Amino acid sequence: MITIREVKTKSDLRKFARFPVRLYKNCPLYVPSFYSDELNIMNPDKNFSLPSCEVRCFLAEKDGKVVGRVAGIIQKRRNELSGKKNIRFSRFDFIDDAEVAEKLLAAVAAFGKERGMDTIHGPWGFNDQDREGMLVEGFDKRATYATNYNYPYYEKHVRALGFEPESEWVEYNFTIPDKVDERIKTISEYVQKKLELTEIADTAPMKKLIPVYGHRALEMVNEAYASLDEYVPLEGKEMDNVLDQFATIINPRYFSLLVDKNDEIIGMGVIIPSIADALVKGRGRMTLQTIVRLLRSIAKPRELEMALVAVRPDYQKKGVNALIMARISRHIIEDGVRRVESNPELVTNLAVQTQWTNFEREIIKRRKTFSKKID
Repeated sequence: MITIREVKTKSDLRKFARFPVRLYKNCPLYVPSFYSDELNIMNPDKNFSLPSCEVRCFLAEKDGKVVGRVAGIIQKRRNELSGKKNIRFSRFDFIDDAEVAEKLLAAVAAFGKERGMDTIHGPWGFNDQDREGMLVEGFDKRATYATNYNYPYYEKHVRALGFEPESEWVEYNFTIPDKVDERIKTISEYVQKKLELTEIADTAPMKKLIPVYGHRALEMVNEAYASLDEYVPLEGKEMDNVLDQFATIINPRYFSLLVDKNDEIIGMGVIIPSIADALVKGRGRMTLQTIVRLLRSIAKPRELEMALVAVRPDYQKKGVNALIMARISRHIIEDGVRRVESNPELVTNLAVQTQWTNFEREIIKRRKTFSKKID
């Protein structure tokens, strides 16, 4: 018999946080989240998204053993912006058992119905810095730091429960050229001169740039991404938390921050060193060895993950993205980086899709969210 229990105790939280590591212990393609982040999912002192969210976590058990987990999130800020009554399911992991999947999602739906919600959808996180989307293609590729890996049976069970596809993303593997494409170099030089733009990334260390430009940069990202599916703008302590992470993980050689002649931010590109190996070896725990591995990955990366490229709406389709990528590409080539992978990009985000026209790439993964009306 499958039983569902809401997470209430510290012991249950530990089981919730560690279950996916146990589920994927023999899967080399899975990359764990930081254990501390999962452990603090309901801690308002650590999870700065909680002021705008309600969250409940659930465990599925069979014969006294945990066989699945899920979190239900009511993202109140997003519902207010959209006028919808949605509850998100997140942290959805389970053994290959239809009843386990059904009962976990039913627990989230019941939570949503109790709060007046009429639709359940996911996997979505607290915001767009959280992991989202279910892998539906690319099961032979390793996950990135920012994305979930899941077994192929996830989609089968969700669809069998009547969930319909919602949002869709693709992920690319980029071919690293021997030198910067002359076309991109020419376009970037022309754009920089015509629009009177200045590259700030070269002017100071990240720790000095962030206090001056950090919040304004994320406000620009909010503006640039406002129309994307289920986007939740960053605010308050959420911004501070993201900026703290930026200061730690960004290698300035793979970063671009552009301002106009009035020192207004109009574009930003962030490509981060892959820390997947460090997380896998540390099983998500922040041990001394994990910290050393993280620092090595950041200082001399062999692989990179494309975190974001954002351009202010009034500067989009003017070649600004070419300027951002020309700088970063030059450093990638100079440093002998072996691999660059994008993180998920919405197929409906045509502005992002078209910016890669001059770059050789292939789609290696696809992921989706699914939705269903609550009975």
